[in-house]
Amino acid sequence: MTDLWSERAEAYAESDTHREGRDLDLLVSWAEGKTALDVATGGGHVARRLREQGFEVITLDPAPGMRADVLASAEHIPFADGSFDTVATRIAPHHFVDIRAAIGEMARVAGRVVLIEDTLYDSEEVEEAERLHDPTHVRSYSEQEWRSFLEDAGLGVEEVELQKKRRDFGAWCERTGCTGAERERTRELLGNRIDAQSGYTDTKILIRARKAA
Repeated sequence: MTDLWSERAEAYAESDTHREGRDLDLLVSWAEGKTALDVATGGGHVARRLREQGFEVITLDPAPGMRADVLASAEHIPFADGSFDTVATRIAPHHFVDIRAAIGEMARVAGRVVLIEDTLYDSEEVEEAERLHDPTHVRSYSEQEWRSFLEDAGLGVEEVELQKKRRDFGAWCERTGCTGAERERTRELLGNRIDAQSGYTDTKILIRARKAA
C-alpha cells in the first residue's frame, strides 16, 4: 500500500481540499509549544502551516513518495516518550491499520497535546463507498469511539468540533484512481451527499486532547 500512496503523492500535495480550509486553520491554531510531529503527513500541509507559525516540525509517513523526514507508520513512531510538544494528524487515521496502537504511540511521544482531524463515521453505506473509492480505507469512527481511543491512551479530551467539508466528487475519485463501475457504485452509495454540482460533502471531526501531567 505504501507504493500506492507514493504514486498519489503529487495529487495530495496539490489538492486544494487538503492544502487549505477552516479545518486546517483550526487544527494548527490548537498547536502548543515549539516542537511538533506531523503523523501521516501526506502532502505536508499541516507541517507547512506549523512551520509558518514558527514550529520546529518533523514529518512522518510510511510512503517514501510523501518525502517525509521519517519513514514510519503511525503504529510504530521511532521517537522517545514526550519528544514533541504537539503531535498532529489530519485526514489520515481512517487509513491506520491499528487505530488504538497509533493513538497510543501519538500519546506516548506527545509532551502537551495531540491534535486529530479525520472523517466522522456516517453509515455502513458510506464506509462501503469509501472502500470502493480507496482500498486503503480501513474505517471512520464516531465521536464516542474517538473519545474512547484517546482516553484509553491517557489523554484528556479538551475540545471537539465538527465541520462540513465539501470537495469535487470527480477530483476526489481521480486522486485515488476510482473509475468505471466502482466510481458509479460509489456515487450511488453516497446518494444525496453529492449535490447537483457534483460536490461531495462529509463531516470532519477535530479533537484537541491533552497529555496527563
